[in-house]
Amino acid sequence: MTDHILIERRDAVQIIRMNRPQKKNALTRAMYAKMSAALAEGDADPSVRVHVFLGVPGAFSAGNDLADFLAVATGGEGGSEVWEFLLALAKAQKPMVSGVDGIAVGIGTTLNLHCDLTFATPRTVFRTPFVDLGLVPEAGSSLLAPRALGQQRAFALLALGEDLPADEAKAAGLIHELVEEGVLEEAAFAAAARIAAKPPEALRIARDLLRSPREPLLARIEEETRLFRERLKSDEARAALVAFMERKKG
Repeated sequence: MTDHILIERRDAVQIIRMNRPQKKNALTRAMYAKMSAALAEGDADPSVRVHVFLGVPGAFSAGNDLADFLAVATGGEGGSEVWEFLLALAKAQKPMVSGVDGIAVGIGTTLNLHCDLTFATPRTVFRTPFVDLGLVPEAGSSLLAPRALGQQRAFALLALGEDLPADEAKAAGLIHELVEEGVLEEAAFAAAARIAAKPPEALRIARDLLRSPREPLLARIEEETRLFRERLKSDEARAALVAFMERKKG
């Protein structure tokens, strides 16, 4: 349901809030589609200067709703909404800030690699169990994570599926600042307001210079997407996804 994504405005800040607490903000295709549309609409609106991503207390996002992946793995089609959102992140023209609390799995981790500033609480843990599910990294993370974390820490996160606690993520450079749960959103809003107050054209140019050319990132997302789709159809991924769903039922 699209009310699982709430779009709000606070002055020049557009807030994109994942709001499916009963599923720890596991993302459905409809949720991806609404976030993609929000990014596009915010970029096109001159009164919007900054996008802010938020979750709910204790859950930024548990990642993709695995029922969607399993449907594709067992013969279904679809999933374009996911890939369109990943490209929307890479193509976003305005700064993005995230406020992360608690669970940050899969896209709940890799989304932050696209953000210009990420705030997180001490109880936050980043995790990307792609390989454990017979899949591969996504959202350009195979390119962005080594840049942000270094090759070995990126391998531990993306290939080994090791947890990255918030304090280690701060030390590694994945997040900008650690803040307590009660002030997380205000910290993210305060940073967004500071960004929104900057001269917009100068900020756009500075951001583009800092982020380097987009073409290699877009090409990497396309390559990851192709491989991810292939892996979803593999016996290895199908078995891993079925086993995971069975464990959840148990």
